[in-house]
Amino acid sequence: MGQKLLIVESPAKAKTIEKFLGKDFKVVSSYGHIRDLAKGESAVDVKNNFAPTYEIPEDKEELVKQLRKLAKSAEEVWLATDEDREGEAISWHLCEVLGLDPKEAKRIVFHEITKSAIQEAVKKPRSLDLNLVNAQQARRVLDRLVGFELSPILWRKVSMRQNLSAGRVQSVAVRLIVEREREINTFNSESTFRISAFFNVKDNQKITKLKAESPKKLKEESLAEKFLNEANGAEFTISDIQTKPAKKTSPAPFTTSTMQQEANRKLGFSVLKTMTLAQRLYEAGHITYMRTDSVNLSQTALDAAAAEIKKQFGEKYSEPRQYKTKSRSAQEAHEAIRPTFFENREVEAEKDEQRLYELIWKRTVASQMADARLEKTTVKIDISTNHEELVAEGEVLLFDGFLKLYIESKDDDSEDEAGGILPPLKSGQKLDLDEMTARERFSKALPRYNEASLVKKMEELGIGRPSTYAPTITTIQKRGYVEKKEREGKERQFRVLLLKSGEVSKRIETEITGAEKSKLFPTDIGSVVNDFLTTNFEDVMDYHFTARIEEEFDEVANGNMEWAKMIDDFYQPFHKEVEQTLETAERASGERELGKDPASGHTLLVRIGRYGPMAQIGKPDEVEKPRYAKLRPNQSLETITFDDAMALFRLPRVVGEFEDKEVVAAVGRFGPYLRHDDKFISIPKEFDVYEIDLPASVEIIEKKRKFEAEKNIKIFPEKDIHVLNGRFGAYIKSGDKNYKIPKGTDPHSLTLEECEDLIKNAPEPKKRGTRKTTRK
Repeated sequence: MGQKLLIVESPAKAKTIEKFLGKDFKVVSSYGHIRDLAKGESAVDVKNNFAPTYEIPEDKEELVKQLRKLAKSAEEVWLATDEDREGEAISWHLCEVLGLDPKEAKRIVFHEITKSAIQEAVKKPRSLDLNLVNAQQARRVLDRLVGFELSPILWRKVSMRQNLSAGRVQSVAVRLIVEREREINTFNSESTFRISAFFNVKDNQKITKLKAESPKKLKEESLAEKFLNEANGAEFTISDIQTKPAKKTSPAPFTTSTMQQEANRKLGFSVLKTMTLAQRLYEAGHITYMRTDSVNLSQTALDAAAAEIKKQFGEKYSEPRQYKTKSRSAQEAHEAIRPTFFENREVEAEKDEQRLYELIWKRTVASQMADARLEKTTVKIDISTNHEELVAEGEVLLFDGFLKLYIESKDDDSEDEAGGILPPLKSGQKLDLDEMTARERFSKALPRYNEASLVKKMEELGIGRPSTYAPTITTIQKRGYVEKKEREGKERQFRVLLLKSGEVSKRIETEITGAEKSKLFPTDIGSVVNDFLTTNFEDVMDYHFTARIEEEFDEVANGNMEWAKMIDDFYQPFHKEVEQTLETAERASGERELGKDPASGHTLLVRIGRYGPMAQIGKPDEVEKPRYAKLRPNQSLETITFDDAMALFRLPRVVGEFEDKEVVAAVGRFGPYLRHDDKFISIPKEFDVYEIDLPASVEIIEKKRKFEAEKNIKIFPEKDIHVLNGRFGAYIKSGDKNYKIPKGTDPHSLTLEECEDLIKNAPEPKKRGTRKTTRK
């Protein structure tokens, strides 16, 4: 009898599984998808029930030949791709290419790559689930149609130079970021004064500080000053003490989105990095499948977690519980992301994989630990000179429970919880005031999204699914619609009033505010494209509509909806919108008029130009040749001021003279540069073209001269042949073509004849191959 052939997606997964199955199976990898939609219009036949055309990419042709050969000689072909829709589709494509009947093919699925899970799966093979295949196919076809029809509109109506594209989920994600940015830009911060009092309380002959605050915020400095003056000389009496038991329950085990959020907050990982590391951990058999929206744990996992908790922390820390998933689309038969073996607190892996594994282990184990028990105390303090009161709050941790192992991180817009141990106090007790302050505080706009909070928002709105969060966030950054940036904080003054030793004084203090780390900012082109799509394609850009499409994909996956009809219901009105927009929509440029240039009287405006955001003096009806200036990296079309835009026209500017010739700083198509002696030299990023001085400019010019001198090894002007130094070593340049110099050859010793011989005998450059196309 021949071997059974088992096909998985990745070599790492193949290697792990082959250890468990023995000699009866040969396990090989398809290296992901072996077919994809064809390029161009031929990908989807709209008139033929949206029939897709698939092709085998050039880089997979040799692999497909090998798989066909192995399948032909195998006793049976088994398919063990991932358990989700994408994995089911890969198995279906393998059936199509290898000539297997999807109804007869032996398909196995498992949530973890362990010996027991694999051996159990082999006992229960099933046929392919064509509903899952259709759901994946529907997503690919619909997204291709949206991208294929919207992108050319953007080229014509926004910019042909920006390589613009649109996507059903990515464009909605950009909208979230653009709208948040505008909320921040239009937010008006208001200041209020918060009253804090500090009392001296005797505790076993020691003096302990008790902090209390007024629940009310005062809007004006005069009111804050009045409060402090009235409190000067007042009696402070404890009017009420309330003590209540409280508890904290552990967070649920990880889903894909909560893992991405927590890994971003705790470890600083991007969502893409988190998924890459999780994929490796899964394929090595360390964790369960990493694309899931379920918080369910198997009974085996519950028992294993309980055993590990009792062993490490004791019986009282164990509290088994099953969590219910809030998402309507979650598949409860699947599991949350968890360790495959709870006894392994660490695994052999590279550093970041180990860090992510430890996070998953702690989160899963903590989810099965007892609640933390607390005692919360609220103390109310009367002021004899007015009707206001002060409140002090504290809490005592009676039993740490799951907090012994794990504390969940908070988003940066979360309020800090009150807490602290209070000294012994009793009702009616008089308090000795040490000092009272009224500090000015400013209201804050909602924070910009980072990758974690964007995933959280997308999940809340039902936009996308576990498999789409990482590629969506990666795509919008690659397309140039969104940038992940740091931003330094700015110094801000605030007022402080202090009541101390019977006197009220005032002072000004400073703080740093507005610092940003790894936040998502929309680019100007991202904002302009968003506005154009929102205006002309209201449904596609609507959050609820996008979520409803996801639900329809789920219906297809469950066998309750026919995929081609679902796409037809979407496509017909969408296509009409496309045709109408091509005919009637005005060109979008994000143009803003800022005022008039004082020197010429012409209009100063900013807009998207051929090479990006720019400022312009003079409209076509005002002047034959307007003046242009590129916006600086941290400037935006929506927020740039008149003065900042006018400052851009300081370029080109004369920096000074060097060798009796002017040194001019300017910005061109390829960025900032210096012009000297009819030569153009790029200005390095660490210098500001608006501020660079003459000594720095001379240093850059001389460095360029030195580089050019070292670049030319030999020149044979009679034949226009140059021997040059390049980034990857020496090479020969003849006309506009470059030729390699063999290893071991001294470029300084080459003669003209030797150069001509190397050129003559150089191999022909490899030609690009063609793709083979199959239809289904």
